[in-house]
Formats: sequence, C-alpha cells, structure tokens
Amino acid sequence: MVFNSVVFLFCFLPLSLLLYYLVPGRAKNAVLLAESLIFYCWTGAAFLPLIAVLIVFNYLWALLTARAKVKLRGLLPLAAVLVNLGVLVYFKYANFLIDTVNQVAHLGLAALNIGTVLPLGISYYIFKIISYEVDVCTGKIAPEKNFITFAVYVLFFPQLIVGPIVKYREMADQLHDGANRCTPARAEHGAELFVFGLAKKVILADSIGALWTDIIGAGGVGLTNVSTPLAWLGIIAYSLQLYFDFAGYSEMSNGLAALLGFDCPANFNLPYISGSITEFWRRWHITLSGWFRDYIYIPLGGNRKGQVRQLLNMFLVWAATGIWHGASWNFIAWGLYYFVLLTIEKNFLLKYLKKGKVWPHIYTLFFVVLGWGIFTANQPGAPLGLLLQKLFVPQGGISPVYYLRNYGVLLVLGCVCSSALPHWLWEKISKNTVAKLLVFALLTALCVCYVVAATNATALYANF
Repeated sequence: MVFNSVVFLFCFLPLSLLLYYLVPGRAKNAVLLAESLIFYCWTGAAFLPLIAVLIVFNYLWALLTARAKVKLRGLLPLAAVLVNLGVLVYFKYANFLIDTVNQVAHLGLAALNIGTVLPLGISYYIFKIISYEVDVCTGKIAPEKNFITFAVYVLFFPQLIVGPIVKYREMADQLHDGANRCTPARAEHGAELFVFGLAKKVILADSIGALWTDIIGAGGVGLTNVSTPLAWLGIIAYSLQLYFDFAGYSEMSNGLAALLGFDCPANFNLPYISGSITEFWRRWHITLSGWFRDYIYIPLGGNRKGQVRQLLNMFLVWAATGIWHGASWNFIAWGLYYFVLLTIEKNFLLKYLKKGKVWPHIYTLFFVVLGWGIFTANQPGAPLGLLLQKLFVPQGGISPVYYLRNYGVLLVLGCVCSSALPHWLWEKISKNTVAKLLVFALLTALCVCYVVAATNATALYANF
C-alpha cells in the first residue's frame, strides 16, 4: 500500500485517523501498532515473522545491554549491530555478493532462493534499530521498557516505505506522551505537509518522469536513437522526477507523522538550489546523511585523526552510502563519485565556490545531474556507457523539439517548484485564512483527480 493509492487515501488513512483520535491517550500506541501491522501486512504477511523476531530480539538485547557489566557494554551492541546488518545483507546483498565472487573467482556458487521482493522497508527500519542499539550502549538514551512503545517506533507506518530515518531519541518524548500528542496545530501542519508531498509525487514526479520513460522505457524510442540534446533533456527530467518522488514521499511521511502527533525532521531542504556538492548533501536525504555521520564517520574518527584517516573515513562512508541504495555496482560507483567530488571540494575548491554567485550553482547542478545518470544506470535501456556517450559526444538522432512541446511546461514548473518560490508564496497566502483554505482545497482536489486518473489508467491497462 502506497500513500498515493486510492485504498490508502480513501480507506486506510481516514479510518486509521478516526480510530486513533477517538481512543484515549494511553491506548494510542496500541492502536498505532495495530494500524502499522495492517499497513505492513497489506500486500502479504510473508515477512511478518522476520520483523517480529527483530523487534523482540532488539527489545530484549537493549535491556540486557543496559544491565551488563562495563566489560560487556561494548560487545553486546556490536553483536546486535552484526545481527541486524546480517539480516539486511542476507536479503538485499547476498546474491549480489555471490555473483561478484563467481565472476572474480569463477567458483560457480549457486544463488540463494530468497526471491526478488525485499521485506518492506528493511533498509530503513534496520538503520533505525541500529541507531537505537548504539544510543543505548553509549548512554544517550535509556532502553525502552515498554514493548509496545518500542514496536511502534520500529513499525511506525508513515516511515516504513521511504523513511525518514528518525532516531528513537527524536521520538521518545512523544511516544510516551499519548495525552498531549495530538493538537489542532500539529494536525493542520500535518495535513499541509501531506498534501504538498502528494502534489509533488502525483502532479510533478509522475508527470515529469514520463519523459524519461518515453526514452528508455518499454515501447520508448530507445536511448540509442536519441540526440545529445534529447539525452540531456531526459536526464534532467529524471533528476526532477527523482527529487519530487523522494521528497514528496518524505513530506507525506512527515505529514502523516504530524497528523498522528509526532514532529519528525525534514528529509529534504531544496537541494537543487545548492552552491556546492557539500551543501547539496546537507540538503538531500538529510536523515540518511546524518545517520552515516553519527554511526560510521564519527565512530571511525571523523576528522580527528589526520587528513589521510579522514579521507579513508570519507571513502568508507560514501562506499556504504552507495551500496545502501542497492545491490549493484553502479550504486557503489555513484557513492564513490561523490567521494571524489567532496574530496576535491574539501581540499581546495570549496573556498572558491563560497565566493562565487552564479557559477557554483551551475557547477553543482551539472555534477548532480550527471550523478543521477550513474545512479540510474542499472535500469534496463540506460547502460552507463551509452548514456555518457550520448551526453558528451555530440551526435544526431531524435530531436528534443517534440518532447519540449509536450513536457516543456512541466519542466519549467518542476524547476520553479525546486526553488524557494513555492514556500515563499505559501507563507504569503497563509496570512489570509480564506485564501489559504481555498488554495489548499484546490490543490487537494487536483491531487485526488490525478490519483483517481492514474488508478483508472492502470486498471484499464491491466484489462488489455
């Protein structure tokens, strides 16, 4: 079940909110756990035993860690981290590792029969659990004694699909305060966030992304046949689609969390207005960057042990960032690509970027868009070598004129909505209650139309 589906918007969401608001504060966590379980099992309960075992194991292990003698306080969380990472590696990377070993050593190892569908949200809830175990070990938090409360934190349905990766200590106070959790102001803010995120997803991401699909998708013109200008237009469209899709889902997640009474950190902050790659990664997927900083980079020594050690730490962090996104070499290459760029900036370029006005933004957008070309190279129809050739070796082919005519308005709208202008306009509109309600209602109605139209189109396609 996804947030932009008819069943979620018109069935699950209103019923879950109604029940959640009706029950007294002491029962809200139990209701939220039940709703999260339904959400998790909506498309199947095959992996329910897995997450149930992980919840029980980590709940008990944290309690044991807190009571252990000093000599064991470092070993117990290490064991927990290895168990949790082992689960993630098994489901997400095992066959990739086997295939890599077979190619290098020619061993002929058989692939594991673990299916092609990953357990829902495993990359996100494993990282949440690891942060919890480490924070208990370092004394930043006390272990959660209430099993239901801990289970709610792990299974919290707004964060299951795409995060954000929220630490337990950022939710703990509200998890324990059911009586004062839900307020009209927080619910209003949550509704705004959810609708804005939904608009980014269904109006912008899905519509702009169709251009890239028209090039590389089944039935598309094929990357081989496009001209260099059209290749650039396609990868720019993919860059916008990826941002609005991911940022939209994250905003919907935080909106749902606010509707349920939780304040969660923003995951995106207008990354495409950045004036350096360093700034970009302070604005893009903020909670993931913070997780790698707090639980890998700093524990490894950060920048405290000399430049060589710092570069090694950065290398390890960006290799891990790449592989976290998927079991494919292009993701690792994408992570190391940013390691190189950030190393260059750190050592000499950043001081010049800070002095510039326009060119730093052009530089940043160029390398970010190129990075998304590396990122998407695992898709069928978009091999990296061919894409780079199309982008950097001028050649003829299908003209971009037709696509500019069909997608030009959407691309301009996407660029405008990637800036600070929409936020500024909403602040102005919000000063007038009538205007605010009218704009909000119109945007909600437009989103509903897009969702219903997409559902009908999918159903019609399935009938043929």
